[in-house]
Amino acid sequence: MAGALTDVLGEVLVAADGEEVAVSALAARGVSLLKLWNKYRVSNIPSLIFIDASTGKVVCRNGLLVIRDDPEGLEFPWGPKPFSEVVAGPLLRNNGQTLDSSALEGSHVGVYFSAHWCPPCRSLTRVLVESYRKIKEAGQKFEILFVSADRSEDSFKQYFSEMPWVAVPYADEPRRSRLNRLYGIQGIPTLIVLDSKGDVITRQGRVEVLNDIECHEFPWHPKPVLELTDSNAVQLNEGPCLVLFVDSEDDGESEAAKQLIQPIAEKIIAKYKAKEEEAPLLFFVAGEDDMTDSLRDYTNLPEAAPLLTILDMSARAKYVMDVEEITPEIVEAFVSDFLADKLKPEPI
Repeated sequence: MAGALTDVLGEVLVAADGEEVAVSALAARGVSLLKLWNKYRVSNIPSLIFIDASTGKVVCRNGLLVIRDDPEGLEFPWGPKPFSEVVAGPLLRNNGQTLDSSALEGSHVGVYFSAHWCPPCRSLTRVLVESYRKIKEAGQKFEILFVSADRSEDSFKQYFSEMPWVAVPYADEPRRSRLNRLYGIQGIPTLIVLDSKGDVITRQGRVEVLNDIECHEFPWHPKPVLELTDSNAVQLNEGPCLVLFVDSEDDGESEAAKQLIQPIAEKIIAKYKAKEEEAPLLFFVAGEDDMTDSLRDYTNLPEAAPLLTILDMSARAKYVMDVEEITPEIVEAFVSDFLADKLKPEPI
């Protein structure tokens, strides 16, 4: 086993025929399995992820759906396929008209995984309808594809009647499942935004829509550093996050903090993008508000500002650097030491 996966697991013994893996070696060598959770952004269980053992790259995130949909392994090795291939077929409008999926070509597409039984989904849909209207009125080529997780066709029809975009027919469960597999969907609502070639721009469409009500930043290319808000705080649960707490009462403090962190964030993101991997850290600046106060209370952080932290919610661990002045050199050393496992965690 080589490449990126080896970096996480250390030495793992694999028999020559590939059938036996000495998983017990992990415990014997004191390797933290939580690193696997963070690397592959596992947010719930059971979860089965297929990986190319020679490179450590993800082949498929939704292995449980693969087993259900392809029990005989006819589609092995289950590698990702282009969006245009997976979505191919007829699509519906809520007036009963159909159109071919080729109509999506040349447009940005929001692939919307949602269901009527899910209250956060219904709340997001109301906002998303307005966002869709504003983007279309601005002359942008944009379409949304609803992929239902409803529990019956009647529920699907009721929910879809509120939507001005297109949907995969509810009866086409195999195609809905393939789209879930393609994007490794682990929860709803999820909005994946694609460019006109079908490549992913952001998996955080939900956050972007809620943060950009006027859609001025569409199609929402990811920012290296985010300001921590109520709507994007959910991302703290997706893996380790560097959070720099600042005194927001000081004009320009948040923006200055973003500028300080951004070159380091961009460097980390570019490094892992070159390896076709997700960055191992998200980067945030947090000011002073009720949500930030709640976060400090929950993680038992000191009230100091500035305060440099890395929070790993899944591992219930935190790493804290409380110094009078935060410099780029301090941040870069802090990040490097974290990635090299040189920092000692404190419990959350």
